Amino acid sequence: MQPAELDRSPAWLRCGEIVGIGRVPAGSNATFAVVLRYGAEEHLAIYKPRRGERRLWDFPDGTLYRREVAAYLVSEAIGWRIVPPTVAREGPYGIGSLQVYCEPDEHWNFWCSRKRWREALWTVALFDLVTNNADRKAEHCLVATDGKLYAIDNGLTFHTDFKNRTVLVEFVGEPIPSALQQDLASLAGDPLRRGQLEAALAPLISRAELATFFERLDVLSHTTRMPRVIPHWELYYGFGE
Repeated sequence: MQPAELDRSPAWLRCGEIVGIGRVPAGSNATFAVVLRYGAEEHLAIYKPRRGERRLWDFPDGTLYRREVAAYLVSEAIGWRIVPPTVAREGPYGIGSLQVYCEPDEHWNFWCSRKRWREALWTVALFDLVTNNADRKAEHCLVATDGKLYAIDNGLTFHTDFKNRTVLVEFVGEPIPSALQQDLASLAGDPLRRGQLEAALAPLISRAELATFFERLDVLSHTTRMPRVIPHWELYYGFGE
């Protein structure tokens, strides 16, 4: 499902045998931690089967797992690599997404550490705009024991309507870091890379979603300041303009 040019997922994630499984209690959709055996090694991954997705009024049924994979591919295509390697494959409960498990740093706390990780969170905020993430919560950002910040839980993405809802509201109106804007512009202006990404995303999201994704990419590649987004808490409290 992913062209080799973009798919940097490890072989154990794609081909390993699932030998253990346990339910992750948090979350509105069925999520499982699985153990994969590949040769003499065992690894952990997060498995989200299509059949465990809760029905939503605004997203097509059975598509969230594909959006998880699509988000990973976009992260790789831009070069930010903030989404853990994610593939679509069969599991104990059928087809779903399988993502490398990143062990969280127990000392990381989003609310206490966000200023120190401001540069990395800028990347997440822009990534969420280009993928149109409708569900960026604080717990969907984590620093792993490898010292990197990752953006997880990317299933509510790529809608044709603007649905960006996020906890990362502090960047609104600020100048977008030039290096990050150049990353977007580099992808948007490179026909080869753009074509590779389009081919990779085509089996995962609809034609209309694919078109609006590239529209967002093109617009953001020329945007100098962070546009206004809809804070996640407006969903619950009705605040905002």
